[in-house]
Amino acid sequence: MKKRPADTAPGRGAAKPMAPCTIPPNPYLSGMAYVAELPERGAIAIGGDDRVSFLQGLVSNDVATAAPGRAVWAAFLTPQGKWLADFFIHVDGDRLLLDAERAQIAMLVPRLSRYRLRAKATVAPAENVRIYAAWGGLPPDAAIAAPDPRLPEAGWRLLSPIPIPTNATAAEYDTHRLSLGLPDGSHDMEAEKSTLLEAGFDELQGVSWTKGCYMGQELTARTKYRGLVKRRLVPVAIDGAAPVPGTPVYKDGVDVGTMRSSRDGHGLAIVRLDALGAPLLCGDSALTPQPPPWMRLGSSPGGA
Repeated sequence: MKKRPADTAPGRGAAKPMAPCTIPPNPYLSGMAYVAELPERGAIAIGGDDRVSFLQGLVSNDVATAAPGRAVWAAFLTPQGKWLADFFIHVDGDRLLLDAERAQIAMLVPRLSRYRLRAKATVAPAENVRIYAAWGGLPPDAAIAAPDPRLPEAGWRLLSPIPIPTNATAAEYDTHRLSLGLPDGSHDMEAEKSTLLEAGFDELQGVSWTKGCYMGQELTARTKYRGLVKRRLVPVAIDGAAPVPGTPVYKDGVDVGTMRSSRDGHGLAIVRLDALGAPLLCGDSALTPQPPPWMRLGSSPGGA
């Protein structure tokens, strides 16, 4: 294990508790949720008669349960079971729309297409689809709207070909999802390194244990049933400047994890389970782990 001299933080106050993001009301959207456009998100269209069965064998969740008004959150893994991408799957008539990181679409389209073989399926970027998040109330009308399947408090996912009025920013949504401990793709996970159960995909309805085989299933199942999870992506309160993602996290001078995304005193860090009960240091800042109620900690077989 990496070590460094023990750190002290004289005069440092207690870390502030994490709280949901609050935004002044907008009179034009009175009674509705906070709505933010997410410009870093885009969409991929999966078409063809075999679109469901094609995607079913590639992702971690049950694609067949997606329906109008019901989204499915799923991950695309390497054959070795390591994370590559995750997305929300929506039904849009005779096609599926994947709400994904815009920066990953150029990678996802050819990688998914590679597995079509004889399947009657098409994979292509969905142009002119805007992605929105809504939370804290009823969402506005949109071409496609579905509750965020991870947590009720997460709100709604909205897809629209035309602009929707907004009363919040993407940064404010980011603070909201950090307050809930929700991972945000490559901001919180590392391609070909991260595993799903470390990032809460089990508790957050991102994995089906009954759907049958999919790429990367073996490691995911073995990790769960043998109790092999030794670290978790957990919310942390930050006292000090936000550490740069990838900055080592220390407990008593011992390297126990790394910082991931953060904003406004809220953050996520990947931390060893045996280090969660004590204050942590990351750069010049103190971190206080704050596991949310939905998170099941422990490494016993059958649990995450």
